[in-house]
Amino acid sequence: MKNDRQAMILEIISQENIETQEQLLQRLQERGVSSTQATISRDIKQMHLIKEPVGQGVYKYAVSRNRSRLNSAEKLRTIFRECIISIDSAQNIVVIKTMPGLANGACSALDHMELPYMVGTLAGDDTAFLLMRDTEAAESFCKEIRGLL
Repeated sequence: MKNDRQAMILEIISQENIETQEQLLQRLQERGVSSTQATISRDIKQMHLIKEPVGQGVYKYAVSRNRSRLNSAEKLRTIFRECIISIDSAQNIVVIKTMPGLANGACSALDHMELPYMVGTLAGDDTAFLLMRDTEAAESFCKEIRGLL
């Protein structure tokens, strides 16, 4: 149901200039989809929809050009919350301890993020090494990941 609703939202915003959540809700109802404004709001956030200008002070909902990267970031957050036991750095190297068997998945997710401050990753069974460009990047990354945990 959720996937169908979100697919219909994408279809609607690709065909019409939708300025408000109320307009979007109305279009969904016209197509036989029952929903609430709160649900539409969550869908918009989850699908990373943005408002872009169409001219003369008018805006419409559109798919963010960064959507795939944002979706990857959300997946990364989920993976990290579920599998990381600890994270620490030594100069420009970050060491991540994970649940057994999950270091490879964490590194794969990071590799696909194409982080400009990360040179590469190396994974064992429950330990991952990340080579960062400098000490500052390593410390900053550790701080960010700790915030997710």
